[in-house]
Amino acid sequence: MVEHTGETKNERLTRNVSELLQELRVAQAGVQILFGFLLTVVFTDEFHEASGFEKAVHLTAVLLTVCSTVLLTAPAAWHRLLFRTGNRERILTVGNRSVLAGLGCLAAAITTTVALIAKVVYGPIAMTILGVVSAVLFVVMWFVVPKKIDRNGD
Repeated sequence: MVEHTGETKNERLTRNVSELLQELRVAQAGVQILFGFLLTVVFTDEFHEASGFEKAVHLTAVLLTVCSTVLLTAPAAWHRLLFRTGNRERILTVGNRSVLAGLGCLAAAITTTVALIAKVVYGPIAMTILGVVSAVLFVVMWFVVPKKIDRNGD
């Protein structure tokens, strides 16, 4: 189905870039909250008592959150640096890829954090179960459902 909005190509690109940047504001709030939580954990007495495995999982979650932050903020930086260069279409195309990769890192960071919390509170079996359940929820809701919606819309 072709959508006719009555917009010029430039107006459509401007709107699409604006929508992308607005979506990033929503995702970035979640990343900031997660990052703050992960950073404060290191300064607790309990963290110093954690096993090497738990510390490694924590660092993995921190690094995934850093990757998510970089990938989700990059389109805003590109827009700011390039907004007057006539590269909106390229910013949108590359920015979309960056956001998808950033969302993937965010899903992995949250899944890793949930798994770590489950490990510390309930043990390795809970870590495995809750990690898998979290990962499956992200994959289904963020990637499978949109594909099904898109197929049904044709």
